[in-house]
Amino acid sequence: MSLVLHVDGERWRAHLRSVADAHPGLVPVCKGNGYGFTLARLARKSQWLGVDTIAVGTYDELPHVATRFDGSLLVLTPWRPFGAALEVDPALADRVVHTVSRPQDLTDLLARQPDARFVLERMTSMQRHGHGARELWASADSLRAHPRARLEGVALHLPLAQGSHLGEVERLLNDVVAAELDTHTIWVSHLTDHELATLRASYADYEIRPRVGTALWLGDRGALRVTATVLDVHPVERGDSFGYRGRTAPKSGHLLVVSGGTAHGIGLEAPTGDSGIRARAATLARGGLDAVGFVRSPFSIDGKQRLFAEPPHMQASMLFLPSGSHVPEVGDEVDVRVRFTATAFDRVVVE
Repeated sequence: MSLVLHVDGERWRAHLRSVADAHPGLVPVCKGNGYGFTLARLARKSQWLGVDTIAVGTYDELPHVATRFDGSLLVLTPWRPFGAALEVDPALADRVVHTVSRPQDLTDLLARQPDARFVLERMTSMQRHGHGARELWASADSLRAHPRARLEGVALHLPLAQGSHLGEVERLLNDVVAAELDTHTIWVSHLTDHELATLRASYADYEIRPRVGTALWLGDRGALRVTATVLDVHPVERGDSFGYRGRTAPKSGHLLVVSGGTAHGIGLEAPTGDSGIRARAATLARGGLDAVGFVRSPFSIDGKQRLFAEPPHMQASMLFLPSGSHVPEVGDEVDVRVRFTATAFDRVVVE
């Protein structure tokens, strides 16, 4: 009676091991909803992989992983002199690696914790967080007055799917070299294996540490399957009323009530980032279907995605099956296609 993520354990673990073996210095990213697996499970799997550091998204996520992974904990959200960044458990102070994106924050952090561990984030073409070139030099200058500070490297967070990043990374690394920072570690996100190999060859005196999330945890989709349980089946005739909003059946068929609703993320579509003509046309088509009450759901029966009978409820959804379709029994499982990073599963079953 649940929305369940089924994991082929042997296949998934083999994939995790292959990614770790192919990426020296790997830093697994364990953030958000844990890519559908939960943060706790990802922390335990990172411990199993034998890595020395994992990355979390925010300071609030630290308690979910700290007791399940005993290495260093890199926080990707930049440190600021307010909020959860100031509430870190003192017992974790020596394990937490802060991300510092502004010179003034470095000054404030070291005033509060002179021996803090941190990486300096360099601004990239993402234009999200980070030091500009002159700011990086300013932070480098200020560090000379803080002999106890523990600089763990420079972080680069690059955009997705915009061709090769090598030219940009080389320009940014030139700034790192010019700043004369006391580090030879570079933390990077969203570089291909070829780009990582090229950087390691070009900057042999630097340690390149890739932070990897999606490609690690979700890289082998064949090891993952999501199912929902059929909770009820009701025959309907054309014109029969149903649901919260008193909609009417467009023709004879069956209503299926299945587990999985808005509380799980069902029906709350996450942006795909695809801005092409086909993607925009599909969005317009979905809008048109919604106007007349027919929207394709992520639930599949006999290999075909079925229509929502009405917008999903909090923990269940109603589907419409026209006459002539195979009708599942109560208790049967149906496949569900989801965005793992936007879905909360009732259970994760590693088989």
